[in-house]
Amino acid sequence: MSEKEVILTPEGLSKLEQELEDLKTVKRKEVAARIKEAISFGDISENSEYEEAKNEQAFIEGRIITLEKMLRNARIITNEDVDTNVVSVGSTVSLKDIEFGDVVEYTIVGSAESNPMENKISNESPVGQALLGKSKGTTVEVHAPAGTLQYEILDIKL
Repeated sequence: MSEKEVILTPEGLSKLEQELEDLKTVKRKEVAARIKEAISFGDISENSEYEEAKNEQAFIEGRIITLEKMLRNARIITNEDVDTNVVSVGSTVSLKDIEFGDVVEYTIVGSAESNPMENKISNESPVGQALLGKSKGTTVEVHAPAGTLQYEILDIKL
């Protein structure tokens, strides 16, 4: 079974690399010190500090494996890859909500770096999927859990 390609912007790649480095160099050492301290308390069979530190260690190691896999399968999207005539991963798109008239701006990114609070939406989300490949002036319908939404694409930029 092939591993899933992870689409990243250069910024997203940098964030994942920094997180991985922090986990390997700082967090691993911190949790190892906590485990060592908890063991010094004696009987570990009923030692909640030890149990908590071991759980955190398992989480950190799992996250390291996940990040390494993501980075191994990463495809970096640069400005040269983005066509401003159609929406693609890496595009920043201005949309007008047909029903309410509100204008929103989203950057289409891979699922690994999506963050709705920063208006970065995944190419796999309902809105992202509806926008991909569409051009300026096009009206798109988005089938979302809240119902069908309609947007007009006002602008596409890097």
